[in-house]
Amino acid sequence: MLIVRPAGPSDLASLMELAVLSGRGFTSLPEDEATLLNRLTLSEASFSGAIAPREAWYTLMLEDSETGRIEGLGGVRAAVGVARPHFSFRVMTLAQFSSAINTRFDHKALVLVNECAGWTEVGSLYLRPERRSGGAGSLLARSRYMLIGTERQRFSETVMAELRGYFAPDGTCPFWDGVASKFFRLPFDEADHMVMSTDGQFILDLAPRHPIYVELIDTAAQEAIGRVHIEGEAARAMLEHEGFRGSGLIDIFDGGPTYSVPRDSIRTIERTEVLAAMKGDPADAPERLVSTASLGGFRAIRAKVRIEEGVATLDGGAIDALRLKSGEMVRVRQ
Repeated sequence: MLIVRPAGPSDLASLMELAVLSGRGFTSLPEDEATLLNRLTLSEASFSGAIAPREAWYTLMLEDSETGRIEGLGGVRAAVGVARPHFSFRVMTLAQFSSAINTRFDHKALVLVNECAGWTEVGSLYLRPERRSGGAGSLLARSRYMLIGTERQRFSETVMAELRGYFAPDGTCPFWDGVASKFFRLPFDEADHMVMSTDGQFILDLAPRHPIYVELIDTAAQEAIGRVHIEGEAARAMLEHEGFRGSGLIDIFDGGPTYSVPRDSIRTIERTEVLAAMKGDPADAPERLVSTASLGGFRAIRAKVRIEEGVATLDGGAIDALRLKSGEMVRVRQ
């Protein structure tokens, strides 16, 4: 059985392995043990309630209960842009009009903004390539919304997701080469690593302060604006299914799009109800997404659930996987 559970420092080796597999451009999963250990320590403190809600960053591991192997991870960051600005480019239209020649010009431009401050971010969604079918991705992705639903007041009214930007078949990043590198003047991998391993001061120091006219950048970089990495297409489809839509914001490094949605409009949150759990035979009941109802001991699985008169009946394996006692509350996605 696949179980989504909180991550902690003991998961460092598995997280490092996934970081290596994830490849270039996966900013939230750098190949750096110190950075990953800090993240796992922060996750443990977040689930235990040891830090302020807005500073929490919850990391979830997808574990195969039969083999013990970690098959993927996902994350929920309670609020971005709190300790430091969270910069994006907004793709805007700047209109210019000349009465002398009675002509109007509309120019697309990239404008540096800090609009996401305080938003909750769902991200870090990564699965081993061999697990990208059979519902594992859906379980992992939706478990993040189940987590948010357990204690909504801990999370922002707006939820965002940043999708990895486009990389060419030769491994280059057209948006970085055509735009961002002109300001940061570092190799992409070095700048990408610095995002997570430093306080980000270099972004504050070097990011462009004035609009960048899209017509003035090369064609390859223009075409990469808002384009998703080939490995991110499935993630985008899942986001759209939950109600996320493009926000008009893009990443300042790789040009990938930022999607957003009102927290209470996320489909999984809307269609989830809280029920008392009971151990029994669900018989031919349908499989549903089910999680614990508390943040501290959060766990999520897919299992057969029979719902009758406010009671969710699950078999012994599901009850054990969720570490529940009969009568405890669960959240069930309809």
